[in-house]
Amino acid sequence: MSGNYGRTVGVVSASRTGRALIELLRPFPALRVLLYDPYVTADEAAELGVEPVTLPELMSRSDVVTLQTPLLPETVGLIDAALLARMPDGATLINTARGPVVDAEALERELVGGRISAVLHVTDPEPLPASSPLYDLPNVLLTPHIAGSMGTELRRMGDMAAADLARYVRSAPRRIRSPGSRGTHRRREASSDDERSGTVPGRTAC
Repeated sequence: MSGNYGRTVGVVSASRTGRALIELLRPFPALRVLLYDPYVTADEAAELGVEPVTLPELMSRSDVVTLQTPLLPETVGLIDAALLARMPDGATLINTARGPVVDAEALERELVGGRISAVLHVTDPEPLPASSPLYDLPNVLLTPHIAGSMGTELRRMGDMAAADLARYVRSAPRRIRSPGSRGTHRRREASSDDERSGTVPGRTAC
């Protein structure tokens, strides 16, 4: 709730999505953008308008860390407990890459402790088990991993969004819980319709 003026955003990996994100941030000169990508030269970073830094420095200096790295053998567990501990109090981790890029147990500990926040489009495992504490934490926002759908799958995305909105209006249990909920919309057992649609109440869809 403190706004983004003068904030520092750390982008991990200048992948295609990473570069697209950097372009979206470019119109906001008050944002400082750091980049960690060992394959980007200093000249390329200058063209992108970002400051190249090491990964530990990025984690220490960023108010928002956004992960855009592909899932490769060398990136599994890339964001480990030591790096998460470097994040400033109140910082936010955004993962729209792949869940295994982050040490899931270390992230859960940090989030349960409440020191940092997270916006998670992907998790490890995916979807999270119903017993995961992340569903009920006020400092965690979970979104369904369906943004890459194409063709007729776009129709399903629309149907799911409309169904969840209807659930919200009816104050019925929803597939995706909002941060800060206090049990008003409790989870229930999956119905046959939920199983057929590939989603389970209280879990993110994928």
